[in-house]
Amino acid sequence: MIKSVDNYAVSALLSVDDKVIYTIPRYQREYTWGKWQWDTLFEDLIENAPCYFLGSIICINQSIDTLKVQSLELVDGQQRVTTLSILMAAIYRCYSDLDIDLDEDEIVAKLNLKHKLALKGKNVQARLVPQVQNNNQQDYFWVLKEAKVFKESEYPPHAGNRRILRAYRHFYNRITSYLSQSKDSLLALTELIEKVNTATLVKIEVASHSDAYTLFESLNNRGVPLTAIDLIKNKLLSKLESDDEGQIDKHFNNWMKVLSSLGDDYAIQERFFRHNYNAFKPLLKDIANVPVATKSNLIHIYEKLISHNAEKFLNKMMYLSALYAQIISKNLVPEQPKLTYLLKDLDRVQGTPSHLLLLILFAEKDSLNITDEILEKITQLLIAFFVRRNTTDKPATRDLTKIFMDLSSEVTLLKGECIYDLVSSTLIRVSADDKTFIKGLSGNIYDDNKAVCRFVLCAIEQSHMTRETERDLWAVKGNQFVWTIEHIFPQGDNIPKVWVDMMAGGDEILAHEFKDSHVHKLGNLTISGYNSTLGTKSFIEKRDRKDQKGRAVGYNNGLYLNKMLCDSDSWSVNNIDSRTQELVSQVLDLFSLSSQDK
Repeated sequence: MIKSVDNYAVSALLSVDDKVIYTIPRYQREYTWGKWQWDTLFEDLIENAPCYFLGSIICINQSIDTLKVQSLELVDGQQRVTTLSILMAAIYRCYSDLDIDLDEDEIVAKLNLKHKLALKGKNVQARLVPQVQNNNQQDYFWVLKEAKVFKESEYPPHAGNRRILRAYRHFYNRITSYLSQSKDSLLALTELIEKVNTATLVKIEVASHSDAYTLFESLNNRGVPLTAIDLIKNKLLSKLESDDEGQIDKHFNNWMKVLSSLGDDYAIQERFFRHNYNAFKPLLKDIANVPVATKSNLIHIYEKLISHNAEKFLNKMMYLSALYAQIISKNLVPEQPKLTYLLKDLDRVQGTPSHLLLLILFAEKDSLNITDEILEKITQLLIAFFVRRNTTDKPATRDLTKIFMDLSSEVTLLKGECIYDLVSSTLIRVSADDKTFIKGLSGNIYDDNKAVCRFVLCAIEQSHMTRETERDLWAVKGNQFVWTIEHIFPQGDNIPKVWVDMMAGGDEILAHEFKDSHVHKLGNLTISGYNSTLGTKSFIEKRDRKDQKGRAVGYNNGLYLNKMLCDSDSWSVNNIDSRTQELVSQVLDLFSLSSQDK
């Protein structure tokens, strides 16, 4: 129920005589506006006449005692109200910085500005109370301290790297620059605060979260666009507040457990909700009968699921998101190191479309009589399938969701080993045959798919490792792999003369033809932990290179992949073709779908 809708000037919304504060609930998103929005707001106020319209806000007013401080829960418009408050704090600081004596009216104007940011009284209380995520609240209180509105506030570590303090300092610098261009700084500052005071906002007051939600999407007309996950969260918490009044903090904490399992990457969060519906669609079709979850219909689907039973839905999401964290290799599978590693390999070979199948297998493991060994075998099947699929583009990307949705539906009718047999026969049926796979592996695999190329090179090397020669080929330092792909015949456009002579008998045109046809083939690729030190050096220099301590950092580094190179004194297209054929044969054996059950 809407209690009121009125257009207010900022000076009225933050009236110095009213005991009104605006609190941002903890389940709202953190402060996200950046330089573009800061500058847009500032320039809109400067360039437009007084009474400039800033948009709308929605507040939940559940106050009963009008004599006490009235706390309005700001559920929409928090980005612009927070930014406006930060701008006003910067203006107040600029008032304090003026090296002039203020007359009585000017002192009153300054005090009024202060009391728009903090209520009058002995106990200083901020007019705006941001939510606590990402230190928003502490950072804002420190801004008020730096602006000299608050006398005391503790500096939050690293606040200068976060948006709220950066916004304050950005506005302070802009105002300072703006005043420097005026002959009368005080007059310019007075005109600026007048622009802020007379700017208007439509304030809509509602009585509950449920009422707020019905208005939420359509009135977010100036904020950062809401994501599907934002809207799902707000629909869920609105419904839970209506069903279970007074327990919003408990439900918010449970929602945060879901996001904590999934991590901060929005793409993963959104994918989880799509995979959840697509995996369990047969069980959900009576609630949300949609053929397949996509980015565009996700909100529609989850509105129905939440409306059906919000608390049961949230409990289910907590359980499934924890399993999904294992599937995507964010968390370890408890007491299952082999399965944990296989899932990491599935991620490395870009097997994300199969996560919806794994989600139902993990969730229904006991009822389907699936052992850890069956899960391992199925994951190995999926790895082999995606090596072949991502090398050949068969089946097409558009078909993958349907394939795994169909499998997810069919596996629930079977038990144990029969599930493995179904997955195996399905993947063999839809996968590329060996002839097509060999053709893909024999082509310019590095250029076609670097991730698959690296994966098969590492897989070949790992298949020949012993305990004594074991190395972590997936180790990362900074944001880069320690072991990287090395082109034996260099891939650069400027082919060094030593390579022109070796590869093409001094014929530069022929050397470039060979580069175009062979440089990205599997046979011309290896793995090196010292890629940057090899580069375009001659073949012999690459083979025999050592570091200052005499350790081999060239092809004599002990890797199986470099064995043929260590035994050679030169390199040619025949060598590349021969080595390609040998490596392709090994890949075919390692990722043969029909042999995964042996």
